[in-house]
Amino acid sequence: MSVHQQVRFTWREFGDRVNEYAAGLVGLGFQPGDRLGIWATNVWEWAVAQFATAQAGIVLVNINPAYRSNELAYVLNKVECSGLITGVAFKTSDYIAMLNELLPELSDSAPGQLAAAAVPAAADAAARRRLAEIETTLDPHDPINIQFTSGTTGAPKGATLSHHNILNNAYFIGRTLGYTAADRICIPVPLYHCFGMVGGNLVAITCGAAMV
Repeated sequence: MSVHQQVRFTWREFGDRVNEYAAGLVGLGFQPGDRLGIWATNVWEWAVAQFATAQAGIVLVNINPAYRSNELAYVLNKVECSGLITGVAFKTSDYIAMLNELLPELSDSAPGQLAAAAVPAAADAAARRRLAEIETTLDPHDPINIQFTSGTTGAPKGATLSHHNILNNAYFIGRTLGYTAADRICIPVPLYHCFGMVGGNLVAITCGAAMV
């Protein structure tokens, strides 16, 4: 449930959106191991992207929504992102304006032809078949997420995490707290941070609780 967006999904509805998004990413040409940045605030689309990238073996790169152009450039170049999922704006940050400033070719590029272009995922039958093939090749110890430190003692450091790293943490957090499918977990903390995407989203999915 995303309260401020007035959107509510059952687990089945959420799963359908994840499947379509994952197939769409495959259809756009993303391969297992590719790095895909996400630069957005807490919206339901963030959660869908989190699970869809994991399903397709794509490494999700969490980007602080408060980052400015130079910080965004640093992260994209540091981990060699193949693409970027972006929101429109956050407080005084106009994401689209910053992207156009950072990448002046963006406005003249065809969708999908620029490495950092924000384009909608479009799934087709071939992409769904390819996704099913990819899922059989994934390993729990494959890298699946890159999270950056705050950079208080220098430039932010990217920590690479595996499926096993984050899912194992979430599983035991949920069991320790005693969550069940009858619970609702309020997640006001940023999804780009481990607290939100692991301590919130992934904990919920391991025990069937609702993500709010």
